[in-house]
Amino acid sequence: MKVPFNDLSRVNVPLSREIAAAVDRVVRSGAYILGEEVDAFEGEFARFALSRFSVGVASGTDAITLSLWACGLRPGDAVVVPALTANPTVVAIDRAGGVPLFADVDPETYLMTAATVNVALREQCDQAGARMRSGGHPVRFLLPVHLYGAPCAMDALCELAAERGLTVIEDAAQAHGASWGGRPVGTWGKAGCFSFYPTKNLGALGDGGAVVTDDPGIVERLRLQRFYGQRNRVRQDALGLNSRLDEIQAAILRVKLPRVEAWNRERVRLADKYRAALPARYPVQALPEGGKPVHHLFVIRAPERASLRQGLAARGIETGVHYEVAANRHPIRAATSPACPVSERLAGEVVSLPLYPGMRADGQDEVIAALLE
Repeated sequence: MKVPFNDLSRVNVPLSREIAAAVDRVVRSGAYILGEEVDAFEGEFARFALSRFSVGVASGTDAITLSLWACGLRPGDAVVVPALTANPTVVAIDRAGGVPLFADVDPETYLMTAATVNVALREQCDQAGARMRSGGHPVRFLLPVHLYGAPCAMDALCELAAERGLTVIEDAAQAHGASWGGRPVGTWGKAGCFSFYPTKNLGALGDGGAVVTDDPGIVERLRLQRFYGQRNRVRQDALGLNSRLDEIQAAILRVKLPRVEAWNRERVRLADKYRAALPARYPVQALPEGGKPVHHLFVIRAPERASLRQGLAARGIETGVHYEVAANRHPIRAATSPACPVSERLAGEVVSLPLYPGMRADGQDEVIAALLE
């Protein structure tokens, strides 16, 4: 049987009438940019994330760029970021004018930890860990990534950041509804960045993103900077982008937001079934105690990845790779970036299995049977 890697129709088609009504509401309103739907969604998403404020933007990548600016990044500031992440995380740093300082990840959880950050600072910075030896860039930001929907150990990372005077901004693009120590991801740092790309746990029918924060000053700057850096249509006061969550996507997200917790529970159920059934020869991402994951992706390791994927494809089973190249090894930065051996090894082995709300039980059984052979 054919088993798709993801099937967005399983969540979108049952909501098609509600989505159509929401779009019709926007069309009839005559207001299509930064109107009532965005205002309403920002409030609803802030409540979902247990944050005081939410600011809608055009993408998760923009959310990171704008958060760095709003939190005071200066050109040339170094941002500590894990080497195992989607490349847009680093693209956002580049665009903001920052310099990525790559930290390796834990070999079991695949996540940035306080220990891996300390190693990166020791190996790449001066004795105090305050400036990169290459270029003298001041280290001012820490950007944990809650990869695959698994939460980083944020208490230890925030303690390290406080000791070193670093501002924490979280990349929670894959982690809507995840938490660490009972506290939602995205609320541990000064700002939390989310993506609403269609495949995300909360996905629009196009691009979109949001930043959550408890700081009204950051909110004011984000709202300024998402609109060209202008307070009005005449005067530009700050660096900015054209980065606005549009009314139609906000209206669609309002339809889907109340379902996210149920969809996340389904993801957890599917992930638990995989964990219980898969053979030891396919290690899976370890989940640190104290965290509540939401399983945006379910990832195994396979040293013979190409042959495994080919064999699964021959049985009609689609898989993905997240991510085939560690962020420090993309051609644009490989010559100047340090080695991150764990991230690079994982990038050569990880395989993402089908997992999504509405996945058929016999489809998952087919994946498991194929892996057990």
